[in-house]
Amino acid sequence: MRLAHLLAIVIGPVFGCLALPALAQDGTRYPLWPNGAPGFESRAAIPEESAEYWTKHINNPSITAFLPEKGKANGAAVVIVPGGGHRIIVITTEGNDVARWYAARGVAAFVVRYRLFREDGSPYALDDARADTERAMRLVRSRAAEFGVDPKRIGIMGFSAGGELARMAALSAPVALRGKEDAIDKLSARPDFAILEFPGPLKAEEKVTKDSPPMLLTAANDDACCSAPLVDLLQSYRAAGASVELHMYAAGGHAFNMGEDTPLVSLQHWPDRIPDWMSDRGLLGKPAPKFVPK
Repeated sequence: MRLAHLLAIVIGPVFGCLALPALAQDGTRYPLWPNGAPGFESRAAIPEESAEYWTKHINNPSITAFLPEKGKANGAAVVIVPGGGHRIIVITTEGNDVARWYAARGVAAFVVRYRLFREDGSPYALDDARADTERAMRLVRSRAAEFGVDPKRIGIMGFSAGGELARMAALSAPVALRGKEDAIDKLSARPDFAILEFPGPLKAEEKVTKDSPPMLLTAANDDACCSAPLVDLLQSYRAAGASVELHMYAAGGHAFNMGEDTPLVSLQHWPDRIPDWMSDRGLLGKPAPKFVPK
């Protein structure tokens, strides 16, 4: 992944995936809770550790906002949940770089730093990572007017372990907080759409109905870990009559991200499917095209 980050900087403009203009607001960070995570407030001041492409020791979970220039903003927003096996957070090529890609296309993006339950010595559980993801959705929704986004067009995108959390936010009942709820916690944590890229196999009890959030699913068929979960999810969506689109590429392994570090042309261009899909769902500020099956 370190190589992927370095190549994203060096050859991004060549592939056209990460060559981005300057943004009006880039990288403002907001803690998810004003006094630290409920039940763990005493740990909020413990510093994070970051190096190269990763961040860990998340004790004061947060979102980092990447907002498009006002003239380009279309009102859509996406909460980005990076992967890292719940041991680290791949904050560059599955986080900030992706957020800048969205912002350059008029979509407000928010990168979640969530607590890591598999990190050595971690006092946290999977439900704490879920609580952080759900709080991120609620926080963005609570500040929609400030961020210039439509509270009914706030989606989620997750990579690998982050894809597990995004799936749970979309399809499972919210977890109970360890502490007292506030006004933000009364808002819905359910995303209006979801984009899952090679999500891992972890999931919670879930119910797929015809009204489940529209999903865009992407993986490589040779990803031994994380292609099968999408086939199962596709079948659940089809059985329920819910809106789903799957792109299963023949090869590419795990963590091909936004195509910045792969010789495969199809994967270099796969991010183009995201605005295509969002446009067809009416998520980019214009009505969805009318389609009547023959």
